[in-house]
Amino acid sequence: MPALPLVSGAVLLLLLLVPVLVLLQRGFTASFLPTLGSAVVQDALRVSLMTTSMTVLLSVLFVTPVAWLLARFEFPGKNVLDTLLDLPIVLPPVVAGVGLLLTFGRNGLLGPPLELAGISVAFSPTAVVLAQLFVSAPFYLRTAKAGFLVVDRDVEDAARTDGAGPWAVFRWITWPLAFPFLLEGLVLTWARALGEFGATILFAGSLQGQTRTITLAIYAALESDLAPALTLSAVMVVVAFSVLLVVRLIAARRAR
Repeated sequence: MPALPLVSGAVLLLLLLVPVLVLLQRGFTASFLPTLGSAVVQDALRVSLMTTSMTVLLSVLFVTPVAWLLARFEFPGKNVLDTLLDLPIVLPPVVAGVGLLLTFGRNGLLGPPLELAGISVAFSPTAVVLAQLFVSAPFYLRTAKAGFLVVDRDVEDAARTDGAGPWAVFRWITWPLAFPFLLEGLVLTWARALGEFGATILFAGSLQGQTRTITLAIYAALESDLAPALTLSAVMVVVAFSVLLVVRLIAARRAR
């Protein structure tokens, strides 16, 4: 075997695996469980679980119809719309945070009307969800669109011939056949939302128990008590590995 690939592989393993192993070694110590039960860590886990769950739910409700529309129909401006919806994937999260703040902030485009209605969005749990949705929903859109594209139209047509209505066709034919893609997209969306930092800290702030997610709690803990940062980092490594494993298993099952 040539020496260059071996050396390159060793360097790659050093860069990618050693920091992860160090995080696990420093995180899973005798103080892991006590730190995991602390208020700082529990608040961060609770906020992240609640906001990411809401982000996934909103993605299903609002992104699924758009993905189906883009996969099934041709219309003027489709490529432009498709590109705009993919833009948050390549847009820096900090830029996303500034855009959300200028739109929904107190002095933003929609801020004054919302304030008159008694709704304050910025620096609230709602802001966390909007920031997560902005940066993560395109991942679900891409995979959902791919899922709807691979569904055999002949199967749908056969169901219509047998008397099934549009909703019945979607519920019993389209959705089940596209489900592996949809599930993979939701897993990726949830993972991206869980790791969101830049847009969240600008648009929602870092208020413990309200807007401080896991990533924000890690950042805050680095300036004071390192134990919560190490514990939450170890948890994030385990979660990230689990998410990747689930995605790989879904992809392998889909390829059979």
